[in-house]
Amino acid sequence: MTQLQDLGAARAAARVARTLRERGVRGVQSGPRTSTRSNPAGLTARELDVLALVSEGLRNREIAAQLFLSKKTVDHHVSAILRKLGVETRGQAAAEAARLGLDER
Repeated sequence: MTQLQDLGAARAAARVARTLRERGVRGVQSGPRTSTRSNPAGLTARELDVLALVSEGLRNREIAAQLFLSKKTVDHHVSAILRKLGVETRGQAAAEAARLGLDER
């Protein structure tokens, strides 16, 4: 289904997902939300929240406290952000966010 979504065949992907769910297949994802798809880096709303705080220079423990998340959850979000932005460091992530206009949130 991911390949169908990547090809822009959202209706076909939704049809396949619905059929699989009807047949009892568990764990079928419905795909990214509209807001995630419209984001130039494919970041979720929560990832954007985390990225904003990373850009402010906060550490994962501080971000976790501010967003009422576990540190481990923030670790996962930061890893996903770095991967999606194609960068290796938090500083590079902040710079890429600014370049893409993601810091205007």
